[in-house]
Amino acid sequence: MRAAIRVKPGSARTAVGGRYPAPDDRAGALVVAVRAPAVDGRATMAALEAVAEALGVPGREVRLVSGATSRTKLVEVPDTCASRWAELLDA
Repeated sequence: MRAAIRVKPGSARTAVGGRYPAPDDRAGALVVAVRAPAVDGRATMAALEAVAEALGVPGREVRLVSGATSRTKLVEVPDTCASRWAELLDA
């Protein structure tokens, strides 16, 4: 499944959960706070690792689809993670 994440680089701690509101009535993006700075793709890589850990899947199963230089990114995760994704959005 493909879904959006909203990365918050330079945070005090790494955390995955909550909903970043979308400008329309879509589901919004999953908030991913990471300690890594937004330099040379470090925040993106840290965010993908944090999402994989939160979903309980190997890191290779979370893939960046688009948004490498944006705070809002589109990622692809296994379809079996849909219910856990919903839980994280509502956290």
